[in-house]
Amino acid sequence: MEINDIIKPENKVYGKSPVLKDAVMHYCPGCSHGTVHKIIAEVIEEMDIQDKTIGISPVGCSVFAYNYLEIDWQQAAHGRAPALATATKRLMPDKYVFTYQGDGDLASIGTAEIMHACNRGENIVVIFINNAIYGMTGGQMAPTTLLGQVTATTPYGRDAKLNGFPLKITELIAQLEGTCYVTRQSVQNPAAVRKTKRAIRKAFENSMMDKGTSFIEVVSTCNSGWKLSPVAANTWMEENMFPFYPLGDIKDR
Repeated sequence: MEINDIIKPENKVYGKSPVLKDAVMHYCPGCSHGTVHKIIAEVIEEMDIQDKTIGISPVGCSVFAYNYLEIDWQQAAHGRAPALATATKRLMPDKYVFTYQGDGDLASIGTAEIMHACNRGENIVVIFINNAIYGMTGGQMAPTTLLGQVTATTPYGRDAKLNGFPLKITELIAQLEGTCYVTRQSVQNPAAVRKTKRAIRKAFENSMMDKGTSFIEVVSTCNSGWKLSPVAANTWMEENMFPFYPLGDIKDR
């Protein structure tokens, strides 16, 4: 059999989305960011909205997203992505506008911006990566760090009396009248990836229907910050994070 007999459209199993740039990702092996980037690229390609999509990337690992997705991007100061997304969507309502934020960004310095944008019901998509740590700046405790979890700033584990309790920001967001779709997903296996992809597509579709804000939390790993191998990090996430941050739709209006 000749090689040309194999390389045919009908034999194609998988192809990289043209929305993904030809750039080697800098993320650590096992990092969830790369998988979520791929999902977003595939959704944009399938919806044929590459020239209509604007991403907002604030400080953090998410700030590098523009290196990998071939769409229009704007950068925001730490935590301010929802404010910039609000202005962008209001000025250009025909665009698909989304923010891509980590837990240290969205659930800490950006708490005011995300709460008020969601309460106003801005027609944007928020993709929230929750790996329970400041993965970009040294592995410090984040608002979402679990009780007892060891980080660079909680070497003996997070203590509620000293550090407060983990913040379930997604449940708070779901209570706001301006949100139409709030869900918590993950990307640790193929089935989870498919569910997250469906959620992101639904969120993009919602953004053009004047239904309000769609909010997608992706419970993720940070194996380097957690000091675990990629496989062990997935296991730790399933055993420790999923019980506290249960997966599934929280609100679908």
